[in-house]
Amino acid sequence: MQKKKTLREKLNSKLLEKSDIPVIVFLTVVFSLFFVWRMRKYSPDLSLNLFSELVGVAFTLFIIDTLLVRSKNKLWEIVHVDIDYLISRNINRLRDGIATRAFSFEADVDFSSQDHDQNAKILSTKRAEFLNELENLSEEEVLSRLNIEVFFTEDNYDYFDEKAEDIWEVINMKYSEYLAPELVSQLIDLHTSLKDLGSSIRQYEKSEFLKTHREYYQNAGKQSAAAHLIDLIEILNDLKEAGYSELARD
Repeated sequence: MQKKKTLREKLNSKLLEKSDIPVIVFLTVVFSLFFVWRMRKYSPDLSLNLFSELVGVAFTLFIIDTLLVRSKNKLWEIVHVDIDYLISRNINRLRDGIATRAFSFEADVDFSSQDHDQNAKILSTKRAEFLNELENLSEEEVLSRLNIEVFFTEDNYDYFDEKAEDIWEVINMKYSEYLAPELVSQLIDLHTSLKDLGSSIRQYEKSEFLKTHREYYQNAGKQSAAAHLIDLIEILNDLKEAGYSELARD
């Protein structure tokens, strides 16, 4: 049975087809050709000359557009491997960060083996199983497994904010226009969820100096964090399934 391609593999096999010339330009040329052709009964010589010129313009536009798209394809073939790795590495590190910082995940792995690559693969598999399990839990169940004492800290706020900026830099980098819309949409959702999780931590931290309503801010922060963690885990699992989660290169 043939192995099903991931979204990453499908997108990498696709060539860029987007035109750099606005559609209105092509429509204008087509309309002009039609109009000039209809004028031939009134002024055959003039209409024939104009028609020939417009055909030349249309052909030139087509050639230029084809060359531009081909040039983009060549450029994308050079950079897409590195960009895919950059995204995959960030996703893998974030999956580890969520598992350890939020839930103090510690895999049952025998690290006595000196095979670092094998240990890393086993750890990655165990973490994937853990995050897949969390994705199907309710907010209350996620909250019961959240390590409250170590999660709502300034250090974790800085961590998730930094990861959100890393994702935003990918979205806004020079070659982002070559990324598939499906991938960009998921990365934007990921960035937003990370920022929202940071807001949940800030909400919880208000309890430290707003003593009168301390319990309210703690509960609000915890409930909000649980909801955003579920969203984050779902997005991260989807990206892993799509092929965007990769261990750092040696």
